[in-house]
Amino acid sequence: MDQNNDGSMAQVRHVVLVLSGKGGVGKSTVTSELALALRHAGKKVGILDVDLCGPSIPRMLSVGRPDVHQCDSGWVPVYTDAEKSLALMSIGFLLEDPDEAVVWRGPKKNALIGQFVSDVAWGELDVLLVDTPPGTSDEHLAIVENLKKHRVDGAVLVTTPQAVSTGDVRREITFCKKTGVRILGIIENMSGFVCPHCSECSNIFSKGGGEELAEQTGSVFLGSVPLDPLLCSSIEEGKDFVQSFPDSATFSTISTICQTLLNSLGTA
Repeated sequence: MDQNNDGSMAQVRHVVLVLSGKGGVGKSTVTSELALALRHAGKKVGILDVDLCGPSIPRMLSVGRPDVHQCDSGWVPVYTDAEKSLALMSIGFLLEDPDEAVVWRGPKKNALIGQFVSDVAWGELDVLLVDTPPGTSDEHLAIVENLKKHRVDGAVLVTTPQAVSTGDVRREITFCKKTGVRILGIIENMSGFVCPHCSECSNIFSKGGGEELAEQTGSVFLGSVPLDPLLCSSIEEGKDFVQSFPDSATFSTISTICQTLLNSLGTA
């Protein structure tokens, strides 16, 4: 990314949207695990959580509800580590009550997204991941329009294997084409279940829907991430799965997806 850009995004090298056509496919899980894998690969990473009605990132990364401070450049992001290698911004940090529902119309949502893009002092980042809500609505248009002045490198699309999910992701692909967002690849999440006793992977849903969709649409297939109880418990407890279970097959899959993404961005 052009280092001469003014404002809070000036030192952000790459921006990647994480999209899905349907809720419940594990998009925030994929976002958080990609961020951790990128950090372990030696990259400085940020997550911008624009899922305003369902902010999951703060809990998944176990940062609680810290106060968001201001500096001369704007809002200071919340860091997960002392080295400040993983920065976060979410509406979850701004709500007085974590159980409070965000009942906002489009213009107010769009205004906050604009603030998130222009007023967060990210500093130097290799990759900023943008965790979006499901669908192709106001929030998506707002984030694309606000980020276009800086440049969006592309989008990673998350689906589950079933046809009901891949059908919605097809519409997300259409959204990307209409808005000029490059598709970096498709991830098939919840692709099989890893037994916690024998580590065998069983297909409790259908399998291969994401890979088939990638072939049909000429997109890159980044990989399949199974349902892994170790990953689920890590997210529930806010632990770093990538660090805790480096010998698991799921870790290998996430690391491979991360490396493919870095190669696509030209930062490997």
